[in-house]
Amino acid sequence: MTQSISEKLETVRQQALAEIAAASAEGQLYQLKSRYTGKKSDLSAVLADLGALSIDEKRQIGGLANTVKTDVLQAIEDRLSQVVQSTAAASFDATAPGIPCVVGSQHPLTMVLDELKDVFGKMGFAVAEGPEVETDYYNFEALNTPKHHPARDMQDTFYVSDEVLLRTHTSPVQVRLMEKQKPPIRAIMPGRVYRNEEISARSYCLFHQMEGLYIDAHVTFADLKGTIDAFVRNYFGNSVKSKFRPSFFPFTEPSAEVDIQCFLCNSKGCPVCKRTGWLEIMGCGMVDPNVFNAVGINPDEWSGFAFGMGIERIAMLKYDVTDIRLFFENDLRFLEQFKHV
Repeated sequence: MTQSISEKLETVRQQALAEIAAASAEGQLYQLKSRYTGKKSDLSAVLADLGALSIDEKRQIGGLANTVKTDVLQAIEDRLSQVVQSTAAASFDATAPGIPCVVGSQHPLTMVLDELKDVFGKMGFAVAEGPEVETDYYNFEALNTPKHHPARDMQDTFYVSDEVLLRTHTSPVQVRLMEKQKPPIRAIMPGRVYRNEEISARSYCLFHQMEGLYIDAHVTFADLKGTIDAFVRNYFGNSVKSKFRPSFFPFTEPSAEVDIQCFLCNSKGCPVCKRTGWLEIMGCGMVDPNVFNAVGINPDEWSGFAFGMGIERIAMLKYDVTDIRLFFENDLRFLEQFKHV
């Protein structure tokens, strides 16, 4: 009986190996795998007679059956590899045109930020950075906005704790810079900021700002206006004019908003400029003496100005983008438009 079963197992092995070697398709090999090693396989049919054998004979036949199964599975795996390689080689056409690589590009916000850095860099402004997770002191109090000050209502803040928050503007970087560097100071501060605002086409819960700070002896509002005018001409074109409107910011006095002529409609009036012919681009003003006192700078000896603008705002104007959410959705249909800008 043992000899008969052993012979049958060897017959199954030889037959399986021959059919595997002759198979030329993946489907055939998977069928052979099921036929020779599955629950209802030829191998299982041979082993159906084990019940009549002694324990020693079962152990002997069981070991032989495992060897046969291992040989068959290994042969199938090896033949599969050969078939796959052969199929790939046969389907390759060396004369066919290549598949073009998808080349990425800079994000439009990155392009705008780099351009702004270049413009202000040529005017002598260095780049300073600071943490995005800030303390209440640097974000508000050192900027002349103590607790319960009504100006805090101008910004909806994400608080981590009572004294820690996600910065609502890049102005805290100005405070940190003034604390560790003595005047004169001339720097811009780009970075992400966060506000707890409802997401819409015109507002988002995070965005990018770039602020500027210039401190020296005898700095006047005329210096501020000259700097902003130079920026407008360099970035938007020599023909674009700017104007200042009185405004309020707790950390500057006097304060102003800056508008430029709408270059989209040549100041004739369009939906983007709300038919006024002017576009708001930034806020600015002379550094409040209280801010100087908070960082240990003598306001009788030094004076300075600060300005701040939204990078998304500039990008939306430059590229005629009507929905701020497009900058954050990573939609390739939107981003690929800037490959050749």
